[in-house]
Amino acid sequence: MKTIEFKDGVLKLIDQRKLPLSFEIFECKNYRDVDFAIKDMVVRGAPAIGVSAGYGVYLAALEYKNLTKEEFLSQVRRACDMLYVSRPTAVNLMWAINRMRDLINSNSEKSIDEICDIIKCEADKIAKEDEEINKKIAKYGNEIVPQNARILTHCNTGALATSAYGTALGVIREAHYSGKNIFVYADETRPRLQGARLTAFELVQEKIPAKLIPDNAAATLIRDGKVDVIIVGADRIALNGDTANKIGTFMLSVIAKVYNVPFYIAAPTSTIDFNIESGKEIVIEERDSREVTHIEGVRIAPEGIEVYNPAFDVTPGENIKGIITEKGIITKPFRENILKLKL
Repeated sequence: MKTIEFKDGVLKLIDQRKLPLSFEIFECKNYRDVDFAIKDMVVRGAPAIGVSAGYGVYLAALEYKNLTKEEFLSQVRRACDMLYVSRPTAVNLMWAINRMRDLINSNSEKSIDEICDIIKCEADKIAKEDEEINKKIAKYGNEIVPQNARILTHCNTGALATSAYGTALGVIREAHYSGKNIFVYADETRPRLQGARLTAFELVQEKIPAKLIPDNAAATLIRDGKVDVIIVGADRIALNGDTANKIGTFMLSVIAKVYNVPFYIAAPTSTIDFNIESGKEIVIEERDSREVTHIEGVRIAPEGIEVYNPAFDVTPGENIKGIITEKGIITKPFRENILKLKL
C-alpha cells in the first residue's frame, strides 16, 4: 500500500479521514494544500508527514520558479517556515524541512531550474529512504517477537503512517509473514479512532489475526496475561528515551510495567530529537474540542462542556524496554546508546 505518491506535479495522498468507509485520494497541487493535509490529518503518522512535507517544498519551488532568484529563494523559504509548524509534535516534519533548508542554502548559487531538480531529488530520496528504513525496523523488531505472540498496539503505525510498510505495525507484519502465528489486539485509539479506522483496516487487508478492542479494555487483557508484548510507534524521542506518541500510550506503559509486559517503541532514527534531553521539552499539540464532543459530525456531549484534547502524551524512558530502529534495537542506558547513533 502506497500512502504517498508524487506524479505529474501533484502529491497524491490516501485521505485517511475517509477510511475505512471510502477510499479516496486527496490531491495536493501546491504547498498550501500540503499544509492543510498535514494539519487536518489527511496524512498522519510522523514518517508520512515528513515525506509529505518534503514534496510540499518542491511544490513551492515549482510555484515560484518564474520569479527572480532572490524572490524565488525568499518564497520557498517562507513555504518551509509554514510547513515547519503545520504539526508541532512530529519531529520527522522538522527533520525533513531542515534537510530541505540546508539543501536550498548550500545550492543557492545555482540556477532556479537546478535548485528545483535538487529539491525534487531530495524529496524522492526521503520517500525511498523511509520505505527502506521501515523494512529494516521490521526485521530488527521481529527479533523480539516470540512464536505465538499476542501483541498489543496503539494508534496506527502501518503503511498508512509512513510512505510504505510501517513501523510498529511493520514489525507485526514481518512477524506474521515469517510464520510466527501471532495475534494482535488493536486499541481503537480515541478520540480520532486511528486504531479502529486505520490499523483494523490494514490488519484485515493483510489477513493478520486480530481483534479490535476499546482502549479501556487493554488493562484487563494485560492483567489477565493475554498480552505478551506491546509495540507502539513514536512522534518524537528525547535523548533519555522519553517518547511522545498518541494519547493513551503512557497509560499502557504504566500498566505494562506493573504486570511485567515488555513495552517497545518502533521508530526511525529521524524521530529522535537529539536537541532535547527529556520529554519535558516536547511540545504537546492540543486539538479541536469537536474531536471529543462529536463523532462523524454528530454531537455526543452536551453544549457548554469544556474539553481537554491533547493529541499525544509522553512515555518515560524508564517504562520502555527498547527502541526498535533501522540501526538496531536501542536499549538502556538510552542517552548513552542514542548518542552513539550520531558518531
